[in-house]
Amino acid sequence: MTVRPARPEWQKSSYCGDGAACVYVAAAPGALVRVADRADPAHLVMATTRAAWAEFLQTVKEPV
Repeated sequence: MTVRPARPEWQKSSYCGDGAACVYVAAAPGALVRVADRADPAHLVMATTRAAWAEFLQTVKEPV
């Protein structure tokens, strides 16, 4: 019996509204985070570690 990996559960950015230019994020196996420009794994833009993703989010949320 072949075990198929679970499909990622993509989360749409709360800042994109109803627009088509949205960023989607999904947890990946292990300690990775996937980031895509749409909720389709075939359009993967990048994968990064959860720690790096958390640091990125903290940085972009800081007031300028």
